[in-house]
Amino acid sequence: MPTSHSRSGVASLCAAALTFSGLVVTGLVAAQPAAAADPAGYQNVRINEVTSSNNDTVELYNTGSTAVSISGWKMSDDGFSPQSFSPSSTTIAAGGFVTFDSPKGLGDSDKLVIYTADGTVVDRVEWATNAAKPAMARCGGDGVGAWVSTTGATTFGAANAPGCPASVPAASRVRINEVTSNGSDTVELYNGGTSAVSVGSWKYVDNDTTHTPVPISSSSPSATSIPAGGYVTFNSSLGLGDNDSVFLLDAGGNTVDSVTWAADDAKPSDERCANGTGWFQTATSATLGAANSCSGTGTGTGGGGTGGGGQTGHLLGGGGALTSGCTPEAPTGTGSTPSGTLAWPGGLDVTIADNVCAFTTSTGPEGRDVSGLAFDPANPSVLWAAKNKNWLYKLVKSNGKWVPDATWSASGKQIRFAGGSGQPDSEGATVGGDGHIYVTSERDNANNTVPKDTIMEFDPAATGSTLTPVHQWDMTSQFPQLNTGSKDDANLGFEGVGYVPDSWLTANGWVDPLTGAAYNPANYPLHGAGLFFAGLEWDGTLHVYGLNSDGTFTTFGTVSTGKVGVMDVMYDAGTQRIVATCDNTCGETHTFLKVNASGAIVPDMTYTNPAAMPTDNLEGFAIAPTSTCAGGFREAVWSDDGIYGFGSGTSSYGHALYSGTFPC
Repeated sequence: MPTSHSRSGVASLCAAALTFSGLVVTGLVAAQPAAAADPAGYQNVRINEVTSSNNDTVELYNTGSTAVSISGWKMSDDGFSPQSFSPSSTTIAAGGFVTFDSPKGLGDSDKLVIYTADGTVVDRVEWATNAAKPAMARCGGDGVGAWVSTTGATTFGAANAPGCPASVPAASRVRINEVTSNGSDTVELYNGGTSAVSVGSWKYVDNDTTHTPVPISSSSPSATSIPAGGYVTFNSSLGLGDNDSVFLLDAGGNTVDSVTWAADDAKPSDERCANGTGWFQTATSATLGAANSCSGTGTGTGGGGTGGGGQTGHLLGGGGALTSGCTPEAPTGTGSTPSGTLAWPGGLDVTIADNVCAFTTSTGPEGRDVSGLAFDPANPSVLWAAKNKNWLYKLVKSNGKWVPDATWSASGKQIRFAGGSGQPDSEGATVGGDGHIYVTSERDNANNTVPKDTIMEFDPAATGSTLTPVHQWDMTSQFPQLNTGSKDDANLGFEGVGYVPDSWLTANGWVDPLTGAAYNPANYPLHGAGLFFAGLEWDGTLHVYGLNSDGTFTTFGTVSTGKVGVMDVMYDAGTQRIVATCDNTCGETHTFLKVNASGAIVPDMTYTNPAAMPTDNLEGFAIAPTSTCAGGFREAVWSDDGIYGFGSGTSSYGHALYSGTFPC
């Protein structure tokens, strides 16, 4: 629930088939769609997998939403001029793949450049000795993120393995952040990591394939290192044109980052928005050596990271008149985006996914306060939603929108505390291993100055319009800082909850904080098949519990998310990560957490929302199971606690749910 009270205080899955081989390409940012100048969408096409063994096969992937013709396209390496190739299809469907065998051999240390029929560079990648044996593939989703050398079977013509190395090198945090083609031809690099990166032996090159890479040091002798969160600028000695590219290469000759722009888009400059992480757009003024202003047109340039594009996406759907009593509420407590946050890795377009004022209730006629979201892993056509002031919804899709399942309850079911009492300030929801719905509450809204941090278990098969808990666990005494007599402090308790299966904890070597040894579920025979991670809005920590069938619970300690607040928590089997979501308080971000080499759960990657979304109290977040994947993507859903959208008069005003896509 939003409050003005101040608070204190895909992911790099290590797949067994993937290992690093000295190859760092573009970091874990999204493949960015095409520059506005190209109607055919060529800049949506990414090199996705390549091998320098056997048939020297290349795979292309279309990150865009429309098919792209590749008729007449060519390729080259570092030893031959552009050659025609014979693709498996002359059209790449949206989210689709095309493969071909190189007409010339690809070497152990080589580069691959793809061109349109008129010679425009589409994408390029370079690799060091044997890095493409047996193959190289993008990790974290097709068309997305860093390259890795694979040790398992190749996946040409199909989705890449969804994992990345467990440790992403610091160099992959360096981004081309701003570039000009107005005479000074200046390039700015930004280090979004937590440690300095040496760039003294790095090089750059433009899209003229007759040019050889030029050392950064020859253009700027002082540009030897980029501090964490810092910048380095240099003037290109190659000259940068109105339609051009910059490719950044590390000391080993591997591509780190790239950007491609259309006519005059780099005048006065082309900048990433958000700074260091977002898509490129044309700026109103250059800010070289400092954070980008992000005050430009947003009409776009190509490239950046693993793909092209400066498009900011579109917000689709919505509209409708507010019903009587339905009252949107403007967001409060907006904070900054944490340093190192990466751009949203999924599609840029977002769709309003509910009917206007769809969640009005007897205790919440204003229609606000939809908070926690959770897909049912056993039935991903069902989305559960918790609404403050004691309501639970079972949602299903109808005509592209999430609506209450009329066979369960057309208006949601009211929930109570144990014994049928009170009005739980229901915030988070998750589906347990037993198929029951577990809901967190911060307080009893019938007595809202007193905290009541509880987790309640509900049987969704129970009949009637009101649900009472099968079990209830009360952790209020663990948080005395919330019991001040202030309703605002009481409102900073359990905001989200996620069920995490024991199988993931044991497979990843989680160390039990209570024993100091590898977690052994058999030590806790009453807890079921997983643990519950409850997010505390007060300070952004996760509190880990085993919920026992006799009504007791085991506390396993806390996990730091690196955020000042947490609004929703989920476990995503697709990325093999716990996801902690924060709303506008933390710049609308999602932190993916992993088990590190020491057996501790720690932050791995943080992504911001698609740029098309409003900056609101977006408290709920859920990613659909991978069983729903289509074209390399699956659905992601957000909830707007204040149903405010972009404000009065906009199509989003009065809507609670947004739908987008996340890589598979």
